[in-house]
Amino acid sequence: MKKLLGTIALAVIAATGPAAAQDYPDQAVTLVVPYGPGGASDLAGRALAETAQPFLGQPVTVMNKPGAGGMNGARSVSEADADGYTLLLARVGMALSPAVTPGNAVPWDAYTFLGALEATPMILAVRADAPYDSAEELVTAIKDSNGRMTYAASGATAIDGFTTQALLADNDLDPLTAATLVPYKGGGALATALLGGHVDFVAMAAASLMPHIESGDLKALMVFAPKRMDSLPDVATAAELGYEKAGQIAGWSALYGPKDLPEEVTAKWQDVLAEVATDEKWLDLAARRGSISTIGDVDMSDYAKSQYELFHGMAEEFGYLSN
Repeated sequence: MKKLLGTIALAVIAATGPAAAQDYPDQAVTLVVPYGPGGASDLAGRALAETAQPFLGQPVTVMNKPGAGGMNGARSVSEADADGYTLLLARVGMALSPAVTPGNAVPWDAYTFLGALEATPMILAVRADAPYDSAEELVTAIKDSNGRMTYAASGATAIDGFTTQALLADNDLDPLTAATLVPYKGGGALATALLGGHVDFVAMAAASLMPHIESGDLKALMVFAPKRMDSLPDVATAAELGYEKAGQIAGWSALYGPKDLPEEVTAKWQDVLAEVATDEKWLDLAARRGSISTIGDVDMSDYAKSQYELFHGMAEEFGYLSN
């Protein structure tokens, strides 16, 4: 009798394990956004949740878990059950933070990489009345200023700090002293600092700058993105201008899950993302955010690794880490 019960139990386990994965999803999926409501990552997460649901067949519920530079939300997903019901709206910080503060951040590879979602361009911008009409002219002015020119960023090792430092390094300037960083909190504050004349330039997220560029108060000199923005077709990318480090920098969003997700879960999301990639609502919402859809354009595992190595290399070169 015991042998019979044991055989039945094994049969049940064998049947329910793969079957459960094959039936994925049979309930709502939670998408953790590791930053607060209303920002670029939140908007991207909600756009994905809205457009993925019809193809997934279950609701996608957005949960904001901000804190520790995105690491609170990231850690909660990396430690979640690997069943596909808790996923992460990953951002560039998931590669940048472990590259700069490895002791306090979730390792860049502590996930299953389900796919890239979008590039979120950064823009090098000055006030409309500034005497610079190109990135080259601004760089020349920075060289001549002996460190007196200023830029706003949310931190030296934040993405909007690395944008300027990479540009300086690409021009054989000291990334820490050739221009002076003035710290502000948040994209709105950075844009306001430039508008008010408190700093000379910024290199930051497009979403916070585009309204002021469209109004004519600011002008764009260069874009940090894989390709030109549709809304700024005449503004060259850093890569086009031959900047090696700056040409690799862009904001981005991706979809991650806990490590070792079942193959059936990853396959399902690959199918869903393939549908989302051509969905008019997804593309329209991305355009409204000033983002560029990158679903299917890159291998996210390789790209995440390259981004980690880029920022880790710069952190070492610029003196933020011991070699």
